[in-house]
Amino acid sequence: MADDLASVSVEEFLVSVAAGLTSLAYARLEAKSLGEAKQAIDALQSLLPHIGGEFHADLQQALTGLQVAFVSAG
Repeated sequence: MADDLASVSVEEFLVSVAAGLTSLAYARLEAKSLGEAKQAIDALQSLLPHIGGEFHADLQQALTGLQVAFVSAG
């Protein structure tokens, strides 16, 4: 595993984590686990300032969609 991580940039890792948090947040919203959905949304929001390049806009759009879905679910 250490060899795998050595070949991945920090930004690539953050993008992967952000994508996982996005999927997890949507799954928790569907399951009506609003507390866990909020936790995943908040974690995603905290990662975004550390992600640049081509993925930032897509993840920002996903975050906005999650926030709207969260408000609608509550």
